[in-house]
Amino acid sequence: MISKTQINKRLERKRNPELREIIKLARAKSLLELGKKLTGPTKKQTSINVGELDGKNIIVVGRVLGQGEIDKKITVAALGFSEQAREKLKKAGCEIRTIKQEIEKNSELKGVTIIWIK
Repeated sequence: MISKTQINKRLERKRNPELREIIKLARAKSLLELGKKLTGPTKKQTSINVGELDGKNIIVVGRVLGQGEIDKKITVAALGFSEQAREKLKKAGCEIRTIKQEIEKNSELKGVTIIWIK
């Protein structure tokens, strides 16, 4: 388990203003595990293909790429989406969000699967 103080120390190293805002929001909502994953090294952020997404409501700590096909409606929140992934998800009727939007809508992250490691 990580503390809010440790998240604050890790936050000092981050320079991306959007990422800093998401981390602060996660910390404020006591989502410490998500905050820990977001403050970790960028090299540990994952890139996952559309065809590998499995679940109903997913947060990806990293990017969603366009390889593969998807045929079910899901909600995906990520730090970034490739254009091809965005097109395929919209075509399948999926809901695309940022992690910040997901935290604001579902502050306890109930029913959410977090994908974060390569």
